Amino acid sequence: MRLKVRPSAAEGGVMSSPSKSYTHRAMTLALLADGESVLRRPLLGEDTLATLEAVKAFGGRVMEGDPLRVTGGALECPDDVIDTRNSGTTIRLMAGVASLLPCATVLTGDESVRRRPMQPLIDSLAMMGVRCESTRGNGLAPLIVKGPNLGSRTEIRGDVSSQFISSLLISSALKEVDTEIALSTPLRSRPYVDITRQMMERFGASCQVTEHGFLVQGGQRYRPVDYVVPGDFSSAAFPLAAGALTGKVTVRNLDPTDVQGDRAFLDMLVSLGAKVEWKDSELTCSRADLSGTDLDLGDAPDLFPIAAVMCAFARGESRIYNAAHVRLKESDRIAATAMFLKDMGADIVETEDGCVIRGGRPLKGTNVNAFNDHRILMAAAVAALGAAGETVISDGGCHRVSYPDFVNDMRSLGTMMEMIH
Repeated sequence: MRLKVRPSAAEGGVMSSPSKSYTHRAMTLALLADGESVLRRPLLGEDTLATLEAVKAFGGRVMEGDPLRVTGGALECPDDVIDTRNSGTTIRLMAGVASLLPCATVLTGDESVRRRPMQPLIDSLAMMGVRCESTRGNGLAPLIVKGPNLGSRTEIRGDVSSQFISSLLISSALKEVDTEIALSTPLRSRPYVDITRQMMERFGASCQVTEHGFLVQGGQRYRPVDYVVPGDFSSAAFPLAAGALTGKVTVRNLDPTDVQGDRAFLDMLVSLGAKVEWKDSELTCSRADLSGTDLDLGDAPDLFPIAAVMCAFARGESRIYNAAHVRLKESDRIAATAMFLKDMGADIVETEDGCVIRGGRPLKGTNVNAFNDHRILMAAAVAALGAAGETVISDGGCHRVSYPDFVNDMRSLGTMMEMIH
């Protein structure tokens, strides 16, 4: 299936999509908590459903629906290989869970996940006596993980993926010994680790920030919770951007105090000159003349594709930087974004850690390769709303990974998008 988009304006309001980051962590912590957790308004996208299948494989009992009920506490050795599909978060969090068990767990995923770096986590678990190895010996999935994890100290890079650190923090609380996690390089995407720490506390455990990284006390237990998943700023960025470029859009059920890193999109909109207005939990973004700016994406890497689209429509030069780690996502997002924007007529030059865009040139519709990457697909779809002529984007259904209602929401706002064969 492909997604066909014609120039059109986005006007109206939508409910925010539930947060992918919080849903992954809530499902994982519910597996580790002793008793039944009730998760309200979870995101049931392809990535989080992969986590839910892994929860079942490790012995969690699940009653699907909204609310989602997960009974955990007694981890079991999986009967079969765990397929994390397209979800890098799932394979990394579940490697930590697997390290707690005395049996061998095999974790794999689709072609994209099997290209994503795992060596820092492999090395870090190995320092704590866990047998963790790449079956192909190349630092990539499939992985074999065999615990139990009895180590009290490890090191890990902080600049490849914050998901490694989240995996170690969540699993370490259930060990008998205290665990010191030292960061050998500065931590990127810190807000995602902040979400993990906040969620651990919600489920009754804690960890401390230290001079060199983190300290997690051993002997803790997670307790079950009744939890409402908040709205997702990462997904909200797409309809809000459509409002800034073409009309006026309100996204409901967003928490202005949330620690999500992609809340930084609001600051980006303001710095570009868009009209942004909060009213309680509703955020409205209206069309305005945009001007180029410099954007540091060190803590909000997932915003790269849609930030680049916004800059392409802004007059003057913009520079997006500190985003080298987005080359290691579902696709090389810097290269993929530069490719579709260049094909649409934008003046964009890749740099090692981002791009330079001389914006304000008229864009034209074209054929776009989304590389089966949900954020490339959705960013290209928003760009197409302001481009002359028709745009057809490959892998039209891949938005279901993180934002299953994207096309329906955008159509409800009056935009011309349709799935075609």
